[in-house]
Amino acid sequence: MHIEPGLVGPAKMILAYATAAGGAAMTAKFAWETVKERGLASLGARSLATTVAAFGFFQVLPHFPVGVSEVHFILGSTLLLVFGAAPAAIGLALALLLQGVFFAPFDLPQYFANVTTLIVPLIAIKYLADKLIARDTAYVDIKYKDALALSTAYQGGVVLWVAFWAFYGQGFGASTAASVFTFGGAYMLVVLIEPLVDLAVLAGAKSARGLAKSSLVTPRLFNA
Repeated sequence: MHIEPGLVGPAKMILAYATAAGGAAMTAKFAWETVKERGLASLGARSLATTVAAFGFFQVLPHFPVGVSEVHFILGSTLLLVFGAAPAAIGLALALLLQGVFFAPFDLPQYFANVTTLIVPLIAIKYLADKLIARDTAYVDIKYKDALALSTAYQGGVVLWVAFWAFYGQGFGASTAASVFTFGGAYMLVVLIEPLVDLAVLAGAKSARGLAKSSLVTPRLFNA
């Protein structure tokens, strides 16, 4: 998951440092809540699981360049529902860093813009989930419409951030706009698949009720 190298120049990348710092601050807040809820070991184990999963999403699942970025199956809402906000955010950030270090070093200068693009929409859907899903409903029992809303919000957030970086870096030219719209149209097709993945994963989790007391998943997965 990346914006194209050179899309945002070094001087303008300062803004990305600030937006990434904001995302890191919110992630730290969620991480502290997770530690108080289930301990540091649980946060570490869940973050390791999300890092491995997200790295697989980036490198193994189909991905292809379109316009100003790449289309990926990031499955951010899936990570959130199964592991919680902090582990999902940490996993996405670490997986993106590992991808840059080992497979795409040309992406490292854009790391803070890219991590903002992944983490800020995740934070947004965390609060959206709190509003959409009734407090007496465990995540394994959510309906398709809720999974669709979360996936659409996450993917839409990613598209909006990519569009922002493109216009911020290159200006509002016709070619930039065409590339942004091409990317946005292709990327939102992920919304046709991700809610089904969410429900399939949650259905699998529902059949594994033994995980209810495990520290490897978010408590909300099984307990309202």
